Amino acid sequence: MRIRRIFAAVIATAALAGLGLTGAATATAAAQGARSSVTPSECKQGGGMPDLMDNLCKGGTHDGQAID
Repeated sequence: MRIRRIFAAVIATAALAGLGLTGAATATAAAQGARSSVTPSECKQGGGMPDLMDNLCKGGTHDGQAID
């Protein structure tokens, strides 16, 4: 009887952990897709270099995003 309770608790914990990881991945994808352009200063703060000829941020966390 005790083993059944422990086993049920382990299964429930694993299921809840799986849901938490799925929610985090969805939230991250939504946050990344929300904005497609950055300012030149945001590009620099993210570790990139603003290329004003192509209007793109090159490198860093905003790599490939348009500069407005």
